[in-house]
Amino acid sequence: MTLFNDTDIFTQGTAGKIIYDLPDGELMLIDQFIAKPEADLYYENLLNQTKWRHYEMELYNKKCVAPRMIAWYQDNKNATWPAELMKIRTQVEKEVQDSFNAVLLNLYRDGNDSVAWHSDKENNTGQNPTIASITFGETRIFKLRHKFNKELAVIEIPLHHGSFLLMSGTTNTFWQHQVPKTAKQILPRINLTFRQVYQDVNFL
Repeated sequence: MTLFNDTDIFTQGTAGKIIYDLPDGELMLIDQFIAKPEADLYYENLLNQTKWRHYEMELYNKKCVAPRMIAWYQDNKNATWPAELMKIRTQVEKEVQDSFNAVLLNLYRDGNDSVAWHSDKENNTGQNPTIASITFGETRIFKLRHKFNKELAVIEIPLHHGSFLLMSGTTNTFWQHQVPKTAKQILPRINLTFRQVYQDVNFL
């Protein structure tokens, strides 16, 4: 007998809206951007109904399977977006006062799944892209480090269930970000990153 659902133990942040004083970048966090009851439903639907798949990435000139699973939706490519994604997209665009035509979904199945230090590829999004990130599920630490000024401390931000993180301005040009592995026994995390792309992107 199941005594509780996974969503019962997911926590939401209480920091409200934070605009970070970030050299060479613009970064904003909104905790509880999506209220828990709605975030719970999004998590369950996306986890169970998304066609998650592996994809290959290049690392040190070698092909390897990324330590997470993905899905990709883009206007004019596979234009039938699930209703949940369209609803979230509308809420994000209203907050940002900007439009997005693509979303990358990442599924971190447990603490072994991660994403290494990187900046997003500008050949797809142009220079200084705006990237809007929504988290559902387990809280994971999001880290940023400056590419050139090594005296600046690494920034660590816990991304909670229903949180919204906006990276804009020159953040992608001057900063790298990662979601590191953790040895803790944790439940899955789903991350959506909305963006404006200028060509067809084929992750799969």
